[in-house]
Amino acid sequence: MKLILMRHCKSDWSSGLPDEDRPLNARGQKSAKALGDWLRNKHHVPTQALVSSASRTQETFSRLALNTPASHHDDLYLAEPKTILDRIKSTQADTLLVVGHNPGIAELVDGLVADPPDHPRFFDYPTGATTVLDMAAGGRVIDFITPRDVLT
Repeated sequence: MKLILMRHCKSDWSSGLPDEDRPLNARGQKSAKALGDWLRNKHHVPTQALVSSASRTQETFSRLALNTPASHHDDLYLAEPKTILDRIKSTQADTLLVVGHNPGIAELVDGLVADPPDHPRFFDYPTGATTVLDMAAGGRVIDFITPRDVLT
């Protein structure tokens, strides 16, 4: 299985909405589109997606514009790594995208990666950070990207 683990893009803290309802800000919207373009260009288009129920994760996924079936899960909102991993294990996708939150998504990536990529932002996993893993190869990193890497 090819596993794509993405932290949601930058959200709008000025909205005054409860945490789960915060939308993306303008930078987050632009980042999500750029990440979707990057996934397509790198041939990492998922066949299935698991997305947290939070507005910012759902909007991130929507703005990727991948034409991929997605399911939204309340238990992925601010989920611990084990919860995310249990959801992953319940799928049969060839290429699976999970859009979630820190710290859970970053901790899961750290636990799955056999050999971390040489990227200065890998361990702090900023908004929009995306890791593509080959799980059949024991968690080998195929790609790692942040929005800053793809935005010009």
